Amino acid sequence: MKRALGPALKILALTMPALAIPVLAIPALLFAGTMRAADAPLVVTSIKPIHSLVSAIMQGVGEPELIVDGAASPHTYNLKPSNARALQNAKVIFWVGPGLEAFLEKPLQALGRDASIAALDDAPGLVKLPFREGGAFEPHDDALEHENASGQHDEAEAAHDADPGHDSDHDHDHGTFDTHLWLDPMNAKAMAAMITTTLVAADPANALTYQGNAGALDDRLDALDTELKGIVAPVKGKPFIVFHDAYQYFEHRYGIRVAGSITVSPETIPGAERVSEIHRKVGELGATCVFAEPQFEPRLVNVVIEGTSAKSGVLDPEAATLKAGPDLYFTLMRGIANSMKDCLSSA
Repeated sequence: MKRALGPALKILALTMPALAIPVLAIPALLFAGTMRAADAPLVVTSIKPIHSLVSAIMQGVGEPELIVDGAASPHTYNLKPSNARALQNAKVIFWVGPGLEAFLEKPLQALGRDASIAALDDAPGLVKLPFREGGAFEPHDDALEHENASGQHDEAEAAHDADPGHDSDHDHDHGTFDTHLWLDPMNAKAMAAMITTTLVAADPANALTYQGNAGALDDRLDALDTELKGIVAPVKGKPFIVFHDAYQYFEHRYGIRVAGSITVSPETIPGAERVSEIHRKVGELGATCVFAEPQFEPRLVNVVIEGTSAKSGVLDPEAATLKAGPDLYFTLMRGIANSMKDCLSSA
């Protein structure tokens, strides 16, 4: 085959000189493309929503690796050998922080010593909301009084920055706030800014690509925010119960009314007394929907709504059922909003 190929290329070059250079240049172009891929930094991300934001910013440069893939949850995840190898070889690692991915804290110290590690719960401009005590919490007054979702975010941010004990750029007391930060698109924008800064510092050769992608992502997140407001607007006043208290940022951004959660911590299956308490709560509040999550036992939801007029639905705050990629974040957020609207509208 090699002997036949040589004469064929010579004939092509003699009879069609205008095509000879592109044909002969193909191997060089393929080699250059391979070099660009090899030059892309190895970037590792912890969970799907973070992977999605990083993927969007890295488009055209490379694709980040993901640790918590499939239907796994960061609340119950065990590190695999392949994950450990990725951490050891990574140039950049993105995670939310020890408050969410506790399983990563020690491996990062042991394996990520040569990487630039960015805990996105330290991103400047984030709004952080404190943990709520207990699962059968009452809705916060400010979440119900303010109709303007942007106003809610601005007020929470101002209160956060006004705290005299708070460092506006870094809050290292990771155990005091709800870590489901990505469920507010404005927080996603803040994390995207930190992702971009980190990638540019680690890989300045591709800085323009990262910055251009980040600008496009910002615009998409603004448009998503407007879209989500419209989706949930008709059902904002209807109370509902969630599996665990993961939706506080979505709640504050869009003025929806979460009345309580089945379990305080998704790592702990609630006992009979806890389930009975939530069952009573559904009846007392007239909660119209109780939402399960894909990773956890749906039977508990059926027990909670038994004998009531409440309906059941599914919310997926960690994207367990979604395919990883740059569009996942948008699919995730639309899915939450539409699930709420569909269940609450029919109740």
